[in-house]
Amino acid sequence: MQIGLIGLGRMGGNMARRLARGGHEVIAWDRSPDAVAALRSDRITGGTSIDDLASRLTPPRAIWIMVPAGDPTEQTVHALAEHLERNDVIIDGGNSYYKDDVRRAKTLAARGIDYMDAGTSGGVWGADRGYCLMVGGSRDAFARLTPIFRTLAPGQGSIPPSEGRAPGGTAHEGFLHCGPVGAGHFVKMIHNGIEYGLMQAYAEGFDILRNAAAESLPSDHRYDLDLADIAEVWRRGSVVSSWLLDLAAIALAADPRLDQFVGTVADSGEGRWTVAAAIEESVPADVITTALYTRFRSRRDHTFAEKLLSALRAQFGGHVER
Repeated sequence: MQIGLIGLGRMGGNMARRLARGGHEVIAWDRSPDAVAALRSDRITGGTSIDDLASRLTPPRAIWIMVPAGDPTEQTVHALAEHLERNDVIIDGGNSYYKDDVRRAKTLAARGIDYMDAGTSGGVWGADRGYCLMVGGSRDAFARLTPIFRTLAPGQGSIPPSEGRAPGGTAHEGFLHCGPVGAGHFVKMIHNGIEYGLMQAYAEGFDILRNAAAESLPSDHRYDLDLADIAEVWRRGSVVSSWLLDLAAIALAADPRLDQFVGTVADSGEGRWTVAAAIEESVPADVITTALYTRFRSRRDHTFAEKLLSALRAQFGGHVER
């Protein structure tokens, strides 16, 4: 299948490679000519502009956008729409706010252009592991683009569907039509809010383990613990095992004291939006809210817990600590 791809950063470039390996034809464009040149291959062609990219695609066209949420996405959608026609589709794979998706879709619908939102999880590891995809938009557009979603997704692999799950659907393959426009990014927003809480729990736990050697404790209650080994043993058979724990084990093995991190932990918006949604729905979200506020506090003073949060963000998303 042919698809356009705009934005060749940490995730976009890897998505282009995965699509090409899956047999799709990718027409790619990025503001950086070097990023485009680095990807050129038999199945990846570089466009010289948004206009050029659109002209190289055969209608009805599909263009996937992987640029930062907010103004960059807004400007890209607007510029791209000027070169599209009825039945073309734009897929926003970034971390956009779901209410912005709803607004954009209404504007584009007046011109007959489809809009889809694809919450995309997988970070810098997605080229090999695949991307968990949470998609919003029309069922017809989802069906049309299923070959693209299936290639990007991890697939079932060796993990069978959950016991008792009825057959059918695509969730067990790692991609899902969540509902109408906005639903995909809404589900991804909550996913990232949960991620905040999980990361915070790991961070605080390892901070307690690290401080078990504090001289303020009675001598027979002090423990000089190897955090990398603890992370490693928890990965095997423990109920707290997860990919985040795998990444913590990698970070601690490479730098047990996490000296390369200060502990200033950024937030990219989804945690705030999750808390806002909880307020709108009158749903208590104590853990996620506290995790978000802890990130705010980390920008004033730092603990080992915040260093681990920074290390985890660097591991799964390639986020550079500010």
